[in-house]
Amino acid sequence: MANTEARERLRQHFLNAQESDHPIKWDELYREGFIPWDKGLPSAPLAEALARRDLISEPPVAVSGSGKQRKRALVPGCGKGYDVLLLAAFGYDTYGLETSELALKGARETEEKHGGDEVYRVRNEEVGKGKVTWITGDFFKDDWAKSLGEEFDGTFDVLFDYTFLSALPPTLRAAWSLRYSQLLAPTGRLICLEFPTYKPINSGGPPWALPPSVYMAHLPRPGKTLEYDDQGGIVDAKLGEPLSNGLVRIAHFQPQKTHADGYDADGNMTDWVGVWAHPILE
Repeated sequence: MANTEARERLRQHFLNAQESDHPIKWDELYREGFIPWDKGLPSAPLAEALARRDLISEPPVAVSGSGKQRKRALVPGCGKGYDVLLLAAFGYDTYGLETSELALKGARETEEKHGGDEVYRVRNEEVGKGKVTWITGDFFKDDWAKSLGEEFDGTFDVLFDYTFLSALPPTLRAAWSLRYSQLLAPTGRLICLEFPTYKPINSGGPPWALPPSVYMAHLPRPGKTLEYDDQGGIVDAKLGEPLSNGLVRIAHFQPQKTHADGYDADGNMTDWVGVWAHPILE
């Protein structure tokens, strides 16, 4: 979504909207067919992270005395579902969560028309492909999670955030970090594709500017309202210590390749990948 005109139209669309109106505003954009953030393909950095055993140490299928149990993944704000299908190709039972019914209609069409494409091939024949489930719901509420059945323990083994945080107003970042800390399984991983890192922090949104420092401030302090200055930057001096339920960043790297708008005008990559986990208790 590098087009300046498209970004300004998007910013204006949400300019005076209340937080409670945002789901409707996103649905309006899908109805209008104005979805400049849609890439049409899954995220290569996600595939790269999933393939790294030093980051994702546990396989998508766990074997126990009761048999095989497939692990779960969640993509909030999944849009047309490209990354959901990719996670399923790696073997996870994957859930795509959206507030927009029209977005999920597009996701189902993606699955039907392109689920068999090469990019979604099964990565390990012994593991196989996971099940895909599309859910309409509010990330910050519990009703959608309760609808997943009695066997669901309320957590996921892999969470993926890309363009989701950048779509949320900064006032929701405390709730965003708390929700992820609650949804992440004890040995799970939260994978964040950090974008847009290069935007001036005072340029508004969505997409809101997301330098790596935003993740480093909020995820170790889930639910804590952090102080920002009048330019939109975090006041580091008032962060305080990480909380006991905070997440820990276990890796931070630039991927081998990413989406086209993850590069600047000179071809330099601006995207980063952060991988987060619960702290290991002594």
